Amino acid sequence: MTAQSAATQQQPQAQPVLPADDAPITLTDSAAKQVLAMFEQEKLPEEAGLRVAIIGGGCSGLSYKLAFESASRKRDKIYLINGVRVFMDPKSALYLRGTQLDFVDSLNGTGFTFSNPNAEAECGCGQSFTA
Repeated sequence: MTAQSAATQQQPQAQPVLPADDAPITLTDSAAKQVLAMFEQEKLPEEAGLRVAIIGGGCSGLSYKLAFESASRKRDKIYLINGVRVFMDPKSALYLRGTQLDFVDSLNGTGFTFSNPNAEAECGCGQSFTA
């Protein structure tokens, strides 16, 4: 094996960016616009994305997590949804299938909201659920 081929094998393979039609979630125009504005404000690199995940916790057992990350992780699927790169691990994808992420700016509050058809029950704050 040559030095060049050994170096090539050690470099991580670029993960394909999957189309929105393959994504477990959708982003409304309002959510995408807000995320892209926040990306620009934070001056994130081009390969950065929005991590959408499910973690244990919250008053109903499972909680939503949104975070900006500069790069995807090894097991992530990467989706391009309404111009936003979305990173998602396979386990979270199971809980998020069919979910819509929206951004609401109203007198009742401002922030991202989830509409998840897999949620059997949600807490009052809308940030945790039971599946």
